[in-house]
Amino acid sequence: MSALVSPDLLDRVRSRLARTSVAPSPATVAAAIRAESSGVLGDTDLLDALRVLQTELTGAGVLEPLLGQQDISDVLVTAPDEVWVDRGAGLERSTVTFADEAAVRRLAQRLALAAGRRLDDAQPWVDGRLPGVAGSDFGVRLHAVLAPVAQAGTCLSLRVLRPATQGLDALCASGTVPPDARELLRRIVAGRLAFLVVGGTGAGKTTLLAALLGSVPAHERILCVEDAAELAPAHPHVVRLVARAPNVEGVGEVTVRQLVRQALRMRPDRIVVGEVRGAEVVDLLTALNTGHDGGAGTVHANSPEEVPARLEALAALGGMDRAALHSQLAAAVQVVLHVHRSADGGRRLAEIGVLERGERGEVTVVSAWSADRSAGPAPGAEQLARLLARRGTA
Repeated sequence: MSALVSPDLLDRVRSRLARTSVAPSPATVAAAIRAESSGVLGDTDLLDALRVLQTELTGAGVLEPLLGQQDISDVLVTAPDEVWVDRGAGLERSTVTFADEAAVRRLAQRLALAAGRRLDDAQPWVDGRLPGVAGSDFGVRLHAVLAPVAQAGTCLSLRVLRPATQGLDALCASGTVPPDARELLRRIVAGRLAFLVVGGTGAGKTTLLAALLGSVPAHERILCVEDAAELAPAHPHVVRLVARAPNVEGVGEVTVRQLVRQALRMRPDRIVVGEVRGAEVVDLLTALNTGHDGGAGTVHANSPEEVPARLEALAALGGMDRAALHSQLAAAVQVVLHVHRSADGGRRLAEIGVLERGERGEVTVVSAWSADRSAGPAPGAEQLARLLARRGTA
């Protein structure tokens, strides 16, 4: 960068642009540079300053090229010289760097503003969604934490929300779903058994759920409720409702729980909650117990056995006690599908479980199919077969 294009000049230009309500364009940025430099910059210096400011003021800045790559799902910034990406095989370090910590902070604050959020010393973290970034119709999920809460400096996490459109055949071809499990999954969907897809972050829960919804008969109407739009099943009749966080004034929030209630009034054949992470589990279980069978959702859990305890914690947020949760769960959900992400980054269906209710009313998940053949016969296989027989899909 030329000596004439100093950091002080760039800061003055940023301040001038921040005082206007007009979105920065090449013309407005160039005009601001000329005004703050008093016209002493030559064409080369002007282009140099324009290039730097455009990178900082438009899109995702230096991260924009990474977000535009189709094989990248996550971009993580932990320091100015530490930018990591996930291409599906674990994290790898990128060659992209920032000039300094202040540049990372400025980008985080600008992206927060674009998402309609506030990010400053009084509110040092933000969770939001950026529409239309990097050419993604589904946008980008934003999370940022400022220093000193983030001790080493501003931490920025961006997840590209690309539509999950693969079918069961494609997942079988990629090794995510074994061939024998594929036919079992199709029977579960055809028999209108309600199911939960569980697993850790990035394990492929949404991908499997979308594939299963693509197997739903074409004449059925699917209502999908999501916190962030990701589900895009290959089905002719899908209605998608997406939650909305409050704006910077703290108003305008639309919760997943509210949308589940609205979905009940929209003549659904199947109700799907893209990710159950709060009190909406109460409304989902209630919906599945009022004649809306065949519904589904995803839940963060490390194993099928942990699902009841996880749902207990979520139901408590909605005012439902343990006994009521187990009673509702036993009547509403029949199957749990566990997806796992291996150490090499591969995603696969690891287990299919069925729900059993004990003598004291507590619900447990029993394995009905497992990818681990060394575990021996699955104890819940006969129960799943009976469930499918009752639904005419054995």
